[in-house]
Amino acid sequence: QVQLVESGGGLVQAGGSLRLSCAASGRTFSNYAMGWFRQAPGKEREFVAGISRSGTNTYYADSVKGRFTISRDGAKNTVYLQMNNLKPEDTAVYYCADTIKSWNYVPTSLTDFQAWGQGTQVTVSS
Repeated sequence: QVQLVESGGGLVQAGGSLRLSCAASGRTFSNYAMGWFRQAPGKEREFVAGISRSGTNTYYADSVKGRFTISRDGAKNTVYLQMNNLKPEDTAVYYCADTIKSWNYVPTSLTDFQAWGQGTQVTVSS
């Protein structure tokens, strides 16, 4: 059974940091490109960051570029999102997702992804 389980969310002050984790099970982790999305109240789910199966290619939304870093650990079947210099506008539920793509491709579209986690809340206070 495929499972993606996010953790690491919480409440943090503006300028602070959080690291989100997404543990994958039920699949061969290396076969899947991974992504992080977020959804704020009343807004559509939006792309945040993506990483290729190889781990060498990444892509970020302009709003988080330079502040967030996505990475993956094949030994732990886990993808991470390091979030620094957080802003109140980063407040949202953060979801990880996976999809089968070619080795170095980074998917960025919501419709590219197949399986989703349940989400973890990130709240940034001003």
